[in-house]
Amino acid sequence: MADLRVIETDPREGTRSRLLRAAMALLEAGGYAAVSDSAIAERAGVPIESFYEHFPSKAGLFVEVFRAVGDGERAAIEASTDGAEDVADVIEAVVSTFAGRALTRPRLAWALVYEPVEAVVDAERMAYRRAYTERLAQFVRDGVDRGELPDQDPDLTAAALIGAIIEGLVGPLAPVVGRNADPDAVVASLTALCRRAIGAR
Repeated sequence: MADLRVIETDPREGTRSRLLRAAMALLEAGGYAAVSDSAIAERAGVPIESFYEHFPSKAGLFVEVFRAVGDGERAAIEASTDGAEDVADVIEAVVSTFAGRALTRPRLAWALVYEPVEAVVDAERMAYRRAYTERLAQFVRDGVDRGELPDQDPDLTAAALIGAIIEGLVGPLAPVVGRNADPDAVVASLTALCRRAIGAR
């Protein structure tokens, strides 16, 4: 997950930044449903009026949180593909980076990917998922064009892979039943599944 660390807010930071950090900390501690406007303001050390000067609502703030997380994840995924020798290795790097980062902060990942949220926040979540799918589809398309992968519909393959990854992480990330999952084993299983699904040699 994006590196907006759970740290105490610094009074020298701008109010907007402090609110975003406070929201991330509370999100990781208790999930989306447990976070309120007043709790965010209190954690940030600002009056509730300051919250509303910067954000119209909790949902408005979390649109920015989701956007920041999405930007961080995209950067990490792109960096993970440096040095990969073929498309199958690229896709494995992408999948293992996404899943591995989620499993290091399971409560945060659960909140960001699975928890019910307001429609405006969910739209931001879907935009990230769409961008992730499109990038994966481009990798598959490149592999087909270069003869590294068998002929297939890259868009359909990418959508199916994203669905499999997200469904595969439900149990390992679940706040109640997922604590005993071995992150390395989960990542290895997901990457092996994806390699088979794209027809990698």
